[in-house]
Amino acid sequence: MSRIPSLFAIRYPIIQAGMIWCSGWELASAVSNAGGLGLIGSGSMYPDVLRHHIRKCKAATDKPFGINLPLIYPQVEDHIQVILEEGVKIVFTSAGNPAKYTKFFKDHGLTVVHVVANTKFARKCEDAGVDAIVAEGFEAGGHNGIEETTTMTLIPMVREVTKLPLIAAGGIGSGKAMAAAFALGAEGVQIGSRFVASMESSAHPLFKQKVLEAKDGDTGLVLKKVIPVRLIKTKFYEQVKEAENRGASREELIELLGHGRAKRGMFEGNIDEGELEIGQVAGIIHELKPAAEILAEIVDEFNLTIRRLGDLAI
Repeated sequence: MSRIPSLFAIRYPIIQAGMIWCSGWELASAVSNAGGLGLIGSGSMYPDVLRHHIRKCKAATDKPFGINLPLIYPQVEDHIQVILEEGVKIVFTSAGNPAKYTKFFKDHGLTVVHVVANTKFARKCEDAGVDAIVAEGFEAGGHNGIEETTTMTLIPMVREVTKLPLIAAGGIGSGKAMAAAFALGAEGVQIGSRFVASMESSAHPLFKQKVLEAKDGDTGLVLKKVIPVRLIKTKFYEQVKEAENRGASREELIELLGHGRAKRGMFEGNIDEGELEIGQVAGIIHELKPAAEILAEIVDEFNLTIRRLGDLAI
């Protein structure tokens, strides 16, 4: 039996990823109200904006929700203060060492989950005392593991090195994929890209349309010299690839990236010049739907898949 529902006091072991520019209070509260765990993506928010989203989320749901906290965020200490002051009880940390804040959060009564992309950091999570681990394969959108380990490979590898509750992420956008993740040793799933294409997502409509139009091969992993990120292949993506192919230095790539690329693309809808962060699973996302409907479809398909696989036993 999955330990995830009892860990977070939710109905289904489904977590909505805390994605920058896409995961505000409206999406988080919709997922939580539907029985999953909604996360506010704090990485694109100033501290006062994060406080606003937490308060709006509290007003919109009486169910648990959490905050995704990228540890590379320059104002992370201010975000932590807001989280504590507003009484949020669940935090998903990412992009950094889990040992840095886990004990502090645990001492303040929070449930702590950390996102990893390899077994080395899974072991660090165990040592740090986190409550659960998200293992994210390189199919995922946004910032990614430099090793390029796929979800199907990563989940059983992480399962071998930890007894902690394990949540699979990367390339999961359906009940069938959720069943596959459970077969590999996961007890829950974290889903990002599928919820980008939801009614409640704060992503720009033009970005959502690009997600719906995406096919296999329409995303790529770039900027490994800076920090790996998976993007839809646009004019900006091609500029980055051209620079990388001619051997551009890390400093040149940082200059090309500039400031505010993700906001420009995902939130403001500048399709050519902004970053459009999305996972490979975009190729099977064809329709914009309410978050509750997405979650219900995933649960129904998961249960049907488990029953069908039982009939295939040999």
